[in-house]
Formats: sequence, structure tokens, C-alpha cells
Amino acid sequence: MTRHSFLGGVEMGPVGPYRRHPLAPHQLIADLTPTEDAIVLAHLGVPRLDAERWTLRVDGLVRQPRTLSLPDLLALPTREITSFHECAGSPLEPTVPQRRIVNVVWGGVPLRAVLDAVGVDPAARYVWSYGADHGTFADVEVDAYVKDLPLDRVADDILLAHRINDRPLPAEHGYPLRLVVPGWYGTNSVKWLTRLRLADRRAPGPFTTRFYTDPDPERPGATRPVWEVAPESVIVHPAPDAEIGDEVSVWGRAWGSAEIVDVEVSTDGGRNWQHADVEPRREWSWQRFTLPWRPGRPGRTTLVARARDAAGAVQPMTGARNAVHRVPVTVIIS
Repeated sequence: MTRHSFLGGVEMGPVGPYRRHPLAPHQLIADLTPTEDAIVLAHLGVPRLDAERWTLRVDGLVRQPRTLSLPDLLALPTREITSFHECAGSPLEPTVPQRRIVNVVWGGVPLRAVLDAVGVDPAARYVWSYGADHGTFADVEVDAYVKDLPLDRVADDILLAHRINDRPLPAEHGYPLRLVVPGWYGTNSVKWLTRLRLADRRAPGPFTTRFYTDPDPERPGATRPVWEVAPESVIVHPAPDAEIGDEVSVWGRAWGSAEIVDVEVSTDGGRNWQHADVEPRREWSWQRFTLPWRPGRPGRTTLVARARDAAGAVQPMTGARNAVHRVPVTVIIS
């Protein structure tokens, strides 16, 4: 077993010092999020792994099980992917928007290349990913943080990442290796990877059966996994409680598993809507939207943004982790 120590804590914010709160939406100015401002979510603490003794075991329904060292992985061709990365929020409060979102450059080995090397058995349907973190979450004892990924989602954009923003992963972000699944909530991008297991069914652990599951609207009484990121948008400018004048550029960020094709902005709390200009998506990066606004009257009002993706899904007004973002402002016209 890989030796490690833990930095305790259920949830931690941007690294060094361990602030609990992520950047607020109005602070998402940079197109790429600096690593020191990237969110850190740790259900079971942060393992501090010894890279010289660390290995990744790939087994299960494969033809040639392998154990890879870090030098083995670093010797493989590396790909970089720019992607938004969003926490799904607390699994204990799945309908409360948290907006823990960053946009970073991941570097690593495509998962598919490693699976091709070991030879996937035709009976395999899922990849189970094991993290080195273990302990207690919400009074549930966990031997290892385990998530699963359908094999039919495995493409060249899914990485076994060892770099973030062109530097080695810090411990808080999964050193020495983590999974990155672009377009899916961060809970699926397992950090501190120690094992990949190919299986013919979903993983049975609490983080796939109890936590991070939502009611399935198409099957009453059933649930579905929290996988793809639902369409979302936040207003970056103006900031909350800003005083604005005769003209302002309302702009923000939008993202989702499917490309965002429309963002509507309301300047009166959600009664009337205007279509903003939306930049096309590049790789998996978040998209910028902009709306010029000339306020017609002074006073207090609330700006609201609402995104729609290429599949037709729209941000709900309330009651969901991706509910619309609201920004109160005061208009002062000279």
C-alpha cells in the first residue's frame, strides 16, 4: 500500500493558506484561473503521497493487468486540455448552488492510451477510479474514495493528469496523479489515483450510490448519477451592490457539458430578458457572454443570467445546483 499522511479537513478552499471559500463570481476576471485560486474539495482529507513509492494499478476486466510508476506515466505522450472544472456542491445539499468554478489547463496522459495498452475485455462497461483518500464522510466509513466512469465516455479528452497550468500537481489537487473528466462535475475527477479497475457494472461505494445521485425525472423513485455538468452562467461584472451609471457592459462566464449557445440577461430581476453575445467554446473552456446595457431609470435592481446549451437544457430559476445567478446593483444616472 502507498504510504501517505493526511492534512485533515472535510472542505478547503484555494490553497495556501487553506481558505474555505472559493472565488466569488465577480472575481472570475482571468480567462485562466491561477492555481493558487483553484478550488480544493477534500471529502476525506488531503493525502501527502510519496511519489517514489506511489504506483497506479490497472486491473479488472483487462487482458494484461499492469502496475505503473510515476516515471512510467511521465514517459508517455502528454496532452494538454483547457477545461472548466466545477464542484457539484455538497452531496448533502444537492439543490443549493455553490458556484465553485475554475478554468485551468490540465496536462497528462490520455486515459484511453493506458486502457489500450492493457487491453480492455469486451465485457467491461465501466472504469472504477480509486483515490488514496479514506476515512469518514457524513458518518459513513470509506475505505477509499471510488467513482465510476462509463467506458463509452472514454475519449482522448479524459486525462490521467499530472500537471495543472503547466506545473506539477500540488498535493491539494491530486499529486502525483488524478483523473480529469472534462464536462463532468469535479466529484468524478478522482484525485490521488492509486487504481483503475475495469468492471461490467457500476461501482457499489457510497460516492456512487448514496452521495452524488439525483432523482431521475424520467423514472419516479429512481436516481441517476451526478455526471454531466448542467448549463450554468454567472455575472462577473458588475459586482454585487455596485453603483453603475448611464451605460455598463454586463459580462460573465457560462459553461456546461454541452456548449452554451445562448445566454439571456435580465436587468429587472427576471421579468424581461435580452440575448447576450456569447463567445464560441474552445476545447472545454468556459465561455464569455456580454450585454451592453443603458439603464432607463435610477434605483435598485437585480441582474440575472440564464444559459441554454446545445442540447436545449436551460438554467432553472430556483431549486437546483445550477439555479440562476443574481446580482443586485444600484443605478445612478447623472
